[in-house]
Amino acid sequence: MLLRVDPSLPLPVYEQIRSQLARLSASGQLAVGTRLPTIRQLASDLGIAKGTVERAYVLLEADGVVECRGRAGTVLAPRPDDGAHDQADRRRELEDAAEALAVIVRQLGLGDDDGIVALRRALARLG
Repeated sequence: MLLRVDPSLPLPVYEQIRSQLARLSASGQLAVGTRLPTIRQLASDLGIAKGTVERAYVLLEADGVVECRGRAGTVLAPRPDDGAHDQADRRRELEDAAEALAVIVRQLGLGDDDGIVALRRALARLG
């Protein structure tokens, strides 16, 4: 599993972790029941504090994305079958990602068109 965090972004690191894992789950790139790294392991892999990963996992559990099973670990929870709820969640995730992209475009001092072109290229690469 490949997660990336950038402490220089205005989006808190725990939120970067939360949104990436939520997207991986929603897209099916990680299967239901997939065991996530331990808090200690993920913190070590990303070079961040354990509390940051713990906060992301707590939020993911509150959102119903993961199930924390104590010593048995944290696994991806089954996705809800409610199509309307799922669609609203997906749109909210998309808005969050668009907001993060807009912030990066501004931080880099680039124009709106640069951000749009970069997004179109990224979508084209994914097919």
